[in-house]
Amino acid sequence: PRLIVSRSHPDLLRRLFESEVPEVFNGTVEIKAVAREAGHRSKVAVAARQEGVDPVGSCVGLRGIRIQNIVNELNGENIDIVQWDPDTAKFITNALSPAQVLRVQLDEDEGTATVIVPDRQLSLAIGKEGQNVRLAARLVGLRIDIKSASEAEAETRPAAGVETEAEVEKVETAPVAEEAITEVPEVFEEALTAPEVEEEPVEEAAEEEVTEEAEPLPALDIAS
Repeated sequence: PRLIVSRSHPDLLRRLFESEVPEVFNGTVEIKAVAREAGHRSKVAVAARQEGVDPVGSCVGLRGIRIQNIVNELNGENIDIVQWDPDTAKFITNALSPAQVLRVQLDEDEGTATVIVPDRQLSLAIGKEGQNVRLAARLVGLRIDIKSASEAEAETRPAAGVETEAEVEKVETAPVAEEAITEVPEVFEEALTAPEVEEEPVEEAAEEEVTEEAEPLPALDIAS
């Protein structure tokens, strides 16, 4: 027989909480789920069985003394304690803490969830090398896709130059004034068909008139 002791198993984290948090030991606070990447980061979802008990505050302890003892036991492993919620969307929001979540779209048939976060919170929601979203997915038990608000808006907005069916139908059913375009009013038709009138050169006519008026008078016979 052999006894194998593992410090990377998630249940080690459960036992450490039971030893450090009296509320977990006596069952007042229940650990619903644990997601762990040993030596790096863990997420623990807790819920209160008794009304009026703060499950997260009980695990953190006064000035964080309880959670700090667990972190020291695990050689500085980061531990996120989140509030468990029966509503899956709210639970996903809590699991992605400390990132803010705008909305969650669930697809229970596919077992996936699409989470929309603000643009500035995208890197925080994903985490270093995807660690935050990966642990949240393990904690919830669903596949989580993270999208920024601008990316989600771009997907819902039709692409430039592409007409929707409603716009195409509107163009097809719109009355086109073909008669107004093909038929030319009589006034314009006469103007178009009238023969061109040669314009008289105004400047030349004026010069001729001036020339006629300026003819010299007959010379006077001064001797007579």
